[in-house]
Amino acid sequence: MIYCLTGKVVKKTLDTVVISCGGVGYLAQVPTTTAGSLPAPGEEATLYTVMNVTENDVALYGFSSEEQQSCFKMLTSVTGVGPKAALAVLSVMTPEKVALAASSGDHKAFTKASGVGPKLAQRIALELKDKVGKGLAMGTGFADAGEQAPAAGSAPSQAVAALVALGYNASDAARAVSRVDDTLPVQDIIKIALRGLSKL
Repeated sequence: MIYCLTGKVVKKTLDTVVISCGGVGYLAQVPTTTAGSLPAPGEEATLYTVMNVTENDVALYGFSSEEQQSCFKMLTSVTGVGPKAALAVLSVMTPEKVALAASSGDHKAFTKASGVGPKLAQRIALELKDKVGKGLAMGTGFADAGEQAPAAGSAPSQAVAALVALGYNASDAARAVSRVDDTLPVQDIIKIALRGLSKL
């Protein structure tokens, strides 16, 4: 499993990037948001990757952050969502927005992605919401983390659910959220908590 690649950007298009590491050029399919955030060809960059091996193909998918990488894995775990649809979602939504839409059951947000129709959008919202719910129900660790569980439906609890949907441990998510001003909008709480979690 190739976790990440650090090297020179050889070339990039809207949906692919070639990065040279140790004399080997790796071609990765990327969301348009990743292509836009990477430096110009000739400059160094790090790409977080997911390798997909099928009977007929070996494909590499690249992302500008670990949050995007884990969000891609989470999206492709949904029934009927392949890498192409997951890249389309990440081309129009940040991982925070994906997690927020999933935890609030907002399936319409996913229909903005190319190739994601209403039925698939509903399935994404439903399956990811279940994952968020399971993550909070099992081993939340709120009590043993010594943190107060946020009130259900409040901005902090939505932020915790969104972070769990992104693959973070619920007790770590609760701890990170408890350090953020709870009067902020949910998206800001998630952003600040993500910064804290990335330093762990």
